[in-house]
Amino acid sequence: MQSDQPIKAVQPIKAVLWDFGGVIMTSPFDAFRRYEEDRGLPRDFLRRVNSTNPHGNAWACFERGEVDAATFGTLFLAESTALGHAVHGGEVLALISGEVRPRMVAALKQVKTRYRIACLTNNMPHGHGPAMTGSPERARAVAEVIALFEIVVESSKVGVRKPEPEFYERACGLLGIQPTEAVFLDDLGINLKPAAAMGMRTIKVTDPEAALAELSAMIGMEL
Repeated sequence: MQSDQPIKAVQPIKAVLWDFGGVIMTSPFDAFRRYEEDRGLPRDFLRRVNSTNPHGNAWACFERGEVDAATFGTLFLAESTALGHAVHGGEVLALISGEVRPRMVAALKQVKTRYRIACLTNNMPHGHGPAMTGSPERARAVAEVIALFEIVVESSKVGVRKPEPEFYERACGLLGIQPTEAVFLDDLGINLKPAAAMGMRTIKVTDPEAALAELSAMIGMEL
């Protein structure tokens, strides 16, 4: 039986958008868990602090560039204390630096030969963004990866952050594309939901190899 519903054409993909921490670099969550184990904190306590009042807490304010590092540290301390365990935000900032994933960088370079690429990152001002790496060598490696992107949208500079829809709209506007013409990779489902609602194809990065296989199928490239 023929359907009366119109068939929606699938827009061709023009751009691949990449989160940075947790996608191009390893996730800080492993460092969070080690910190929690070392100090006898409940598992995922730091993530719980960050997910409480997620759009107005210390983490959100810092990523939008609304507070400085010292204020973030004090606010995070108050929030964590209210949840039962006192942790100063300065200790958390020391945990967020990850390692560059060479496999992801290689894939990024391949994708760049046929598609536009952009980095969409929630980061922190005053040296606490993707380049906060803990050593000159690592800082150099991160800078080389950042230079590969056509555009880099940083929450601390634009004043909005994932998962706020305006963040994704800004990225698409800078690229001159529609959301339906993009694939977005992120390691957090909460950041993928609004992108998918806008029409982006999304990939959740838990296992990098599985994510790249999914991306490969979407864009028709062997990665």
